[in-house]
Amino acid sequence: MNPQDPLANLHPLREPTLIGWWPPAPGWWLLGGIAVLCLLAMLWFCMRRYRANAYRRQALAQLQRMRDAYERDQDASQYSAGLNALLKSVALRAYPQRAIAASSGKQWLQFLNSQVSKTELFGPDFVTAAYRRDCPDMDMEQLHLAVRTWIRRHEVTQ
Repeated sequence: MNPQDPLANLHPLREPTLIGWWPPAPGWWLLGGIAVLCLLAMLWFCMRRYRANAYRRQALAQLQRMRDAYERDQDASQYSAGLNALLKSVALRAYPQRAIAASSGKQWLQFLNSQVSKTELFGPDFVTAAYRRDCPDMDMEQLHLAVRTWIRRHEVTQ
């Protein structure tokens, strides 16, 4: 007797078809939708911030033009008066007008110095230099740095 192998009569195993990646499961659709919403919200916030800081970019461009004019003309009195006017216009844009428009002298100087670090403070002569013909001996490089830093870093309260 020749015993036959019982396994030889079996058909070969069939492999299941591969699971495709499309369409994704509902969880992936939800995750993708949330990701798109987060990207849109981030884009909206970035555009809003960019538009809100347009006055800073304009003020920094004006500051550079004023500095170029100062280096060309060496008129320190006009430069310091222009810087004071530029700071006042930026502050009026960023803060309530009642708090800024009437401030001058020591009050204006304290307000400006409250927004910058100790190394970039405005000197006491800065406030009076805008209203005098003969500009006191001030470090214009330090003054330019203080104005630029103030425009870049002041905190808006509106």
